[in-house]
Parts: sequence; C-alpha cells; structure tokens
Amino acid sequence: MKNLAPHDRPREKLARLGPSALGDNELLAIVVGSGSRRATALEVANAVLEAAGGVQALTRWGHGAACRVRGVGPARASRILAAVELGRRTLMRAAQARPQCASPRDAARQLIPEFGAAPVEQFGVVLLDTRHRVLKTKVLSVGTLDASVVHPREVFREAVAGGAAALILFHNHPSGDPMPSRDDVELTRRLAAAGELMGIVVVDHLVLTDTRYCSFKETGRL
Repeated sequence: MKNLAPHDRPREKLARLGPSALGDNELLAIVVGSGSRRATALEVANAVLEAAGGVQALTRWGHGAACRVRGVGPARASRILAAVELGRRTLMRAAQARPQCASPRDAARQLIPEFGAAPVEQFGVVLLDTRHRVLKTKVLSVGTLDASVVHPREVFREAVAGGAAALILFHNHPSGDPMPSRDDVELTRRLAAAGELMGIVVVDHLVLTDTRYCSFKETGRL
C-alpha cells in the first residue's frame, strides 16, 4: 500500500468516502489487513479474487482453497471466510421471524443466501401453513456436484410431521445455471402428483444459484 497516495489507500478511502466507494479488491484488502515482503494487501486481495473467480465465488470457497493462494496463510484465510459468512448472515431473516412466501421472489430472497452458493447440490423443502407462512426449512438430500436423489416419501413424511398445508421444493445448481434439467422437471411432476394425493399442495420448485433462481411456478412448469 505504500505506493498508493494516502487518500487512495483502502482504509483511508473507506473512512473518507464510505464502503460503497471501494472496489471488491479494496474491501478485501482491508479484510486481509497488512501485506508481506513480496506483496501488498491489495495485491493479495487481487490474487484471492482471481483464484476464486470473483467476489461472488468466495461464498463457495473453503479454508484449504484460500490457504493455497500465495500470501494467504491460515489466519488470513479465516478472516476472509469469516467476513464472507458475516455478510451472508446479514441477508438472512431473523430466526424468530415467520416470513410469508407470497411469491416466488419472496421464497428466493429467503433461500438464496443460505443455500444458493452451496458447493454441492442440496435438495430441500420449505414447509408452509395455510397462509403460506414458513413453518420450517429443511435439507433432505445432499448430492454430488451434479446430482441429488430424493424420494416422495421423504418429502411428505417431513411435511406431515411438520403439520404443513403446503410446501415449496428447492435445490441449488452449483454450476451457476438455474435452468431446470429433465430430471428436475420429472421429479417435480412426481412430487406434485403425490401432494395432490396427500392433500398437501406443492406451491413451487425453485432452482437456486448464488445470485439467481428459476421458479417452476413463474415459468409455467407447475
């Protein structure tokens, strides 16, 4: 940072202009803290962002991957991951709240911060009462990078035990593409049919990524 004019150094710039004026690399440089003999904090931040594939991808990073970047040891890796997790939690609704899923956008807003950036595919359900207020959210299956297996009996066992009147299905695509696959469509069809028999409405199925979603309801698939 010594090569930068004092007013352009990230910490001084933040104090003068506020955090929104800083680039991703400058914010990350503040989290990194100090540089080393070989690289400044800003250069380390740039290396981290390049290795991760951008700031959005940091939500999918692990401690080991961070430590492999030159200039990032265990302590700095922990600081980076802690900052990312803290940011993620600010987007999550308080646990005591009973949010209502009145639209696919409402559901996506609640689900993406927690599940959208998972590094492996997860399939879960949001259990709803008669007014579509959230009773419980639970992951039922954790798959590989491109597959997740779930059976209707698992879904509706959870729904009956939770006293749900309706439910929203969700799963994430680690690839970053929220478009449903043929398997996703077929699974949704089976679960919707089972819901009709059980008297529990399948309201929607959301395919999540770290920033986007695809709703079966919005796209006319359900």
